[in-house]
Amino acid sequence: MKIKYPQLRGRDIALLLLVALLLAGCAGRPLMPTPNLYAAGAREPFARTPPELRSTRVDLLYVTDRVPQPDESGNLAYGYQRSLSMAFGSAIVEIGEGETWEALRADSRRRERAQRWPLKLAGLREQGRFPETPFPFSYQDGRILRDAAALADQARTELLLQQEVARRLSITPAKELLIYVHGYNNDFEDAAFTLAELWHFSGRTGVPLLYTWPAGRGGLTGYAYDRESGEFTVFHLKQLLRALSRLPEIERIHLLAHSRGTDVLLSAVRELVIEAKAAGADPRERYRIANLILAAPDLDVEVLSQRVIAEGVGSAADLVTIYASREDKAIGLAEKLFGSALRLGRAAEGRMPADIATSVEGAVNVSLVESRSGGGLIGHGYFHSDPATSSDLILVIRDRRRPGAAHGRPLAPVDINSWGLDEGYPTDPPGAKP
Repeated sequence: MKIKYPQLRGRDIALLLLVALLLAGCAGRPLMPTPNLYAAGAREPFARTPPELRSTRVDLLYVTDRVPQPDESGNLAYGYQRSLSMAFGSAIVEIGEGETWEALRADSRRRERAQRWPLKLAGLREQGRFPETPFPFSYQDGRILRDAAALADQARTELLLQQEVARRLSITPAKELLIYVHGYNNDFEDAAFTLAELWHFSGRTGVPLLYTWPAGRGGLTGYAYDRESGEFTVFHLKQLLRALSRLPEIERIHLLAHSRGTDVLLSAVRELVIEAKAAGADPRERYRIANLILAAPDLDVEVLSQRVIAEGVGSAADLVTIYASREDKAIGLAEKLFGSALRLGRAAEGRMPADIATSVEGAVNVSLVESRSGGGLIGHGYFHSDPATSSDLILVIRDRRRPGAAHGRPLAPVDINSWGLDEGYPTDPPGAKP
């Protein structure tokens, strides 16, 4: 039997190349638009920000399995090649060019800003590197024995990472982590910018952690390369989440993934859920996941129903929030590439298959939010570029609010566990407080 693959027309190929170009990082990109939450000036985003974190510099903790690739000046950088070892360190993102914190604070509450506030990756410092995986092993009496030296190296590096996380947690009143997993064709710099600006507008509380995997090859075949890099990185992401689960200082973890990164994240969480249940443990207690947020997910809903919903992955988090847009051209192109009836990132009223919609309705901790205001040429990065959607994301991460006006998230109800938001969302009463 001859298998027929979906045929891409010329305009589809052109769109694929345009998506690759626009989703790639660009030096000096400006700070994301001010979320509607703050644009009227009634809310103060930084009331709980510790003095040590009130700066135009953002110090991100990063974890990566990209291969180190020095830049033209010999400084540390990371490319798209896959590394067998995972590393962690500090990434400094500068907001603006020599301006003061007070100027940034003021402009972060304005819809029309006094200046552009370009972002710059000002430095990287690798603080630890895990041993390569898989570990060397041998067989003894029918059992697999992993190399003792590699296990000891793993334990030492894990302790260094835990100590660094604990140090950062000691600075902030919120003993929480915000972990961001980026999507297709994002390089290290672009992913760092996105997390830095989201953490900034979330009030700079808790610890931001960037998990950046080997994406960003680009070109017409770049999507296929990045897709397989996403499969490559799952084991390392599980290593990270296990290490964090053993750190008692962490009270909650917020997991945010975008686009192809949603498949990476869900694959890792799925396997950890199976692992925890096999050990007789509650995944929610073991991993302390407060929020599992999927922004513009590049996931086939039929595959999702079997690999995620059937396995009960949603049980690992207090709240699961899915952001979708029927105007997302990048996800629309993925539907054509894979012959999907529907990808989750374009789910909307009337588009979800009945059996899957019923599953979502039955999950009280799952919410599908359709962004009806995110625009732009591609419409794929609306979770941070659209002031309405970013406002809702902040209410989820910072305040852990459930959807609905009664909970302080005045989304428009569409169906059971299904909501919508429009351009002016949310509308605050005069004198609203954070």
